Order: sequence, then C-alpha cells, then structure tokens
Amino acid sequence: PAPSAGRAPVPPDGGWGWMVVFGAFVSIGFAYAFPKGLAIFFKEIQDFFGTSYSEVAWISSIMLATTYGAGPISSILVNRFGSRPVVMFGGLLCGVGMISAAYCTSILQLYICVGFITGFGLALNLQPSVIIIGRYFLKRRPIANGLAMAGSPVMLCTLAPLNQFLFDNFGWRGSFLILGAILLNCCVAGALFRPIGAATASAKTESTEEGKDALKGEVTEDAVEMSSPTNVPMENKTEEEGEKDCCEKINQYLDFSLFKHRGFLIYLIGNVLMFLGFFAPIVFLAPYAKHTGIDEYSAAFLLSILAIVDMVARPATGIIANSKWVRPRIQYFFSFSIAFNGTCHLLCPLASSYMGLVVYSSFYGLAFGMVCAMLFETLMDLVGAARFTSAVGLVTIAECCTILLGPPIGGTLIDTFGDYKYMFIKCGAVMVLAGTFLFIMNYYNYRMLAKEEKERKTREEDPKSVRTENEGRNNWNKDTTQAGPELEPLREKQEGVKKEMNGT
Repeated sequence: PAPSAGRAPVPPDGGWGWMVVFGAFVSIGFAYAFPKGLAIFFKEIQDFFGTSYSEVAWISSIMLATTYGAGPISSILVNRFGSRPVVMFGGLLCGVGMISAAYCTSILQLYICVGFITGFGLALNLQPSVIIIGRYFLKRRPIANGLAMAGSPVMLCTLAPLNQFLFDNFGWRGSFLILGAILLNCCVAGALFRPIGAATASAKTESTEEGKDALKGEVTEDAVEMSSPTNVPMENKTEEEGEKDCCEKINQYLDFSLFKHRGFLIYLIGNVLMFLGFFAPIVFLAPYAKHTGIDEYSAAFLLSILAIVDMVARPATGIIANSKWVRPRIQYFFSFSIAFNGTCHLLCPLASSYMGLVVYSSFYGLAFGMVCAMLFETLMDLVGAARFTSAVGLVTIAECCTILLGPPIGGTLIDTFGDYKYMFIKCGAVMVLAGTFLFIMNYYNYRMLAKEEKERKTREEDPKSVRTENEGRNNWNKDTTQAGPELEPLREKQEGVKKEMNGT
C-alpha cells in the first residue's frame, strides 16, 4: 500500500466543510433547543393530566438524559457506519417519537415517546455532528464549533414563539404532529455530512482484507496438501483469533484508557457537577414568568431574547477562543463562563418585574452561549481529535445522570416551597462551585503538564551523554576486534571483568 494509506485524511479547514457546519448547525440546534422549547406546553400538559411541576419536568429531563446517555451508542455507530447514516436515522426517530406523542393518553406514554424515542433520535443527531466538525477543521475548529453551536439559540428563538402559535391554533396534540414533521429536516441535514476520505480508506481496507483472505486461502490449500501435524498450529491460531473478548471489541470503539487521563477526569467531574444546574433554569423560565402574572406570549418572548443573545454569543466566543491569547489557556476561559452562568442564576430572584426578567434573560443568554460554544472545544483541546469520538461518548453517558436529575430537583423545590427562587439559587450555587473547581484543577493540571514537559526534556538530554559513551565503547571494541591477535589477552581480561560483574 501507499505510505499514506494508514494516515487520517488532512482536515481541509474549509470548502465543503462549511456545508457540514450548516448541517451541524441544524442538527445540533434541534438537539439542544427542542427539549427547552417544549417547556411552552408544560403548563397545559400539567393541567390536562393533573400532574405536578416535578412530574411534567421529567419529560425534558428524560429527553435530555437520553440524548446524553446514548452518547456511547452514537459514538459506536459513527465509528461503524459514519456520521451521515446515523444522523439521518436519528431524524427519522425524532419524527416518529413526536408523531406518536400526539396520540398519548397518559404522562407515562409521553415519557416513552417524547423522552426516550425522540431523545434517542436527538442523540444520534448531536454526537455525529460534533465529531464530523473535528474531522473537517483543525486551525479554524473553534470558529466552526461556535458557528455550529449557534444553531441552538437560532432554533430556540424560532421554536419558542412557534410553539406558542401552534398551541393557540392546534392544541398540544396538533402541535406535536407538526413538530414531528419539522424534525424530519434532520435527515436533510445529515445528508450534507459527506465522509472525508472514508471511501478511499474503506476501499484500501477492503483491498487489504481481500489480499489477506487470498493469502490465507493459499496457505490453507498448502496446509491441506501437507501432513496433518503441520495443520494443527494453523487451526489453533485461527481459534485464538476468533475468540476475542467482548471488552476488547467494545474498547475498539470506546477508549476506556481515557479514565487514566488527568485532564479528561477533571473535565468530566466539573461537567457532571455543572449539568446539575445547567438546564433547569431555561426549562422553568417561561413557567416562572407565567407564575408572576406575565402573559403567555411575553413569557415565550423571554426565551427568544435569551436565544438572540445566545445566537451572537456563540460565534463571538468561538472567535475569542481561537485567538492567540485565549486558545493556549482555553480551560480557564471555560471555567470563568460556568461561574458567570451560575452568578446570573443567583441574581435572578432579584428580578421581580418583567424588565428585570428581560435583563436576566440577556445575561443568561450570554453566559449560556459562552459555555455551549466551548463545551466540546475544551474536551478536544484536552484529549485530541483522535480520541475525541470516544471521549464524547464517555462524557455524555456520565453527564446524563445529573442532566436527568436537574429539572426534577428544581420542580421538587418549587412544589415544596411554592416559590421559584430556591430553584434558581440551587442552580446558581452548583454552577459557581463547578466553575471554581474547574479553575483550580485546571491550574493544577497546567502546572503538572509544565513540570512533566520539563522532566521529559531533561530525560531527552541525559541519554545523549550515555549514548556517546556507549558509542565510544562500541568503537573501542570494534577497534580491538580489528587490531588482530596482539590484543587478544586484553580482550580476554575485559571479558573476565564483565563475567565477574554479571555474577555480582
């Protein structure tokens, strides 16, 4: 094969990559914005089924948890089939889930149709979209990620008033039917994910495998012609190759050695803590506004304000993160964004009027966009593009637990105290704690990396002198070998000293 046969294709950093960014813009936008946009229907679904805040909040929680928890499955499917078919199949699942939800007669059925089926479809949209951007971009990757992540606020800005309009005209059942049809556009977005170098790589792999099969066939025929004792080792070798452990097969798709990676563990712990308070405020923002006496369209417009600011914040954050001053220390910027997000939630109870909620929504949109724009870029910065697919799958399945519990815990606080401020305080405190943890631990990680780099350079310098001494000894031995029989007694004496040293 050619020397470049085993190498990964070079990211083009442009060209068709911008069409891929547009497809990721659509699929990521639906994956992130759709669970939040459904909050418009929560008050009416609660009245229709006679449930509590916490029970209705489980709809978004199950959907978000499934979206993140199915990350490893999505990563395995991407490694096996590629991003394009996975995203198209995910869009089909999303449509089927929402259309089925329109005929549900209990809250449990909504958990299954909206939470699990639609959530799994969104998972098959989210992971491949993030992964394929890392394959198309390298130098401009933070900008590409920022533009793709901007799909979430754009979709949220559109879905919030659209959902309210659909509900007023068609009810929540008719709205779910229309939303199921809209989600089928994810199939169109997935069609844009043209594989980069995949066809060439697969053709080379197939030709290599065919060559191996042909070689095995020739060897087998020769072995049949030969005697049976010679054929026994071949059979044993084939059996050993066929008996692969299940863990080894899984490890081909998910790199569990990442749990030994210090930076990955810091990122994982900080993000698991952060997601305990990340999604609950946006889920309860519109119900909170309605609770304070604000009309329905004004409450939905708060989500639009948040989304408009978020829409500007994500690309701007990508540009800032790509600058030469921020990118080498992007983990600090990410930690600050999380702490800033938490501070906004802590100050939210002070906003008692509609204008106060508008100001809160604006700052929340800015902080939310900063976090989302760097969420996957910081992970890729830590583990590299080669291990990013496995890292995304492992991170999302660990985060799904806190994502699942976040909104229901907030709903329980609202049901217990009859006030939304305790939910906002809880979310703010958790996120400030997560941001502080990440800042301190990233400082420690950067110090350790600098120390390890210094030790590595020291080790690289030391073997040079040792290598020079070894080369001198080898040259001396070579000279003595070529000197003839007159130095034979000296060589014998040297060998005797070596034997004594070995014995000692």
